Amino acid sequence: MLQRLSITEVDWEAVFAEQLPRIYNYFRFRLGCEADVEELTSATFEKAWRARDHYRRDVAGFSTWLYSIAHHAAIDYLRTHRQHLPLQAALEIASDSTPEHDAQLASDLNRLAQLTRDLPERDRELIALKYGAALNNREIARLTGLSESNVGTILHRIVQALRARW
Repeated sequence: MLQRLSITEVDWEAVFAEQLPRIYNYFRFRLGCEADVEELTSATFEKAWRARDHYRRDVAGFSTWLYSIAHHAAIDYLRTHRQHLPLQAALEIASDSTPEHDAQLASDLNRLAQLTRDLPERDRELIALKYGAALNNREIARLTGLSESNVGTILHRIVQALRARW
């Protein structure tokens, strides 16, 4: 028998409050365009709400299920738009820091965007999940179908390669 959560078992306000910033940052790392990020974040929660009766706790945790929806939304978007600046939108993040710090951050983010632009799609996806959505390796493994140790190894190699090219 399939285990499903009923609508009364999920506190949607809590899910929204906890997951909104993480889903938003995931899309921000992947896409860059503020309007598209907002649209896909909204679409992810709408799809989750509409498919709430199909969630199976015996298959995956709720946040993993939600990220799976976000991941598929990003893939669909990228298929239809084929252009994106993975880290460009991060330059627009409001900050309470000094102009010098902001200039250095902008320079660093531009450099990182240049370095990641040539990475394979899978590597950019792993970076977005790890550093944009702040998922741990276990959650990333569930979403991508890779083993947890493989996720860690790949991310380590990506970070080492980026540091070497920095």
